Amino acid sequence: TMRANPNLDIEKAITELGVGEALVSFLDEKGRPGITEQAFVVMPGSQLGPITPDQRKALLENSLVAGVYEKSIDRESAYEVLKGAHASPNPDAQGKLPADKGANTSTNSAENGSNALLGGLGEVLFGRTGPRGAKHDGLAQAMVKSAVRTIGSSVGREIVRGVLGGILGGRKR
Repeated sequence: TMRANPNLDIEKAITELGVGEALVSFLDEKGRPGITEQAFVVMPGSQLGPITPDQRKALLENSLVAGVYEKSIDRESAYEVLKGAHASPNPDAQGKLPADKGANTSTNSAENGSNALLGGLGEVLFGRTGPRGAKHDGLAQAMVKSAVRTIGSSVGREIVRGVLGGILGGRKR
């Protein structure tokens, strides 16, 4: 449906539209549809396929933002800045190791590797919390839920059979 235009017979205009013509309606200041008008549609001024390096250079030089984004100001994203601030509250302490810990790097890396493996195994078995606080069940929780569901459904089935059997007479043995 289109908003009627007293100066345009929409039903007649639809049947008489030519190539490049359309019936259009724009929104007014309050977001309401305006009256329908017949308009010519401009052909797209695009090109299929890649542009040449000379065309690319000319487009970049004549752009409204030419010279604004060519210079790299800060290669560190806000996420990286926040992650670095969270990992090390003191920026001077970052990258420095105490003298006694520097010698045991192979032991520390082995411990970190085993802790990471056990932590990952713990997440798989007992679940984890997602980045937005959502809880994801682990293998153990999933197995317990499945067992409880199975037991609950079989117990419920037996209770219903007993009650209905008592009411309706059930099977005679």
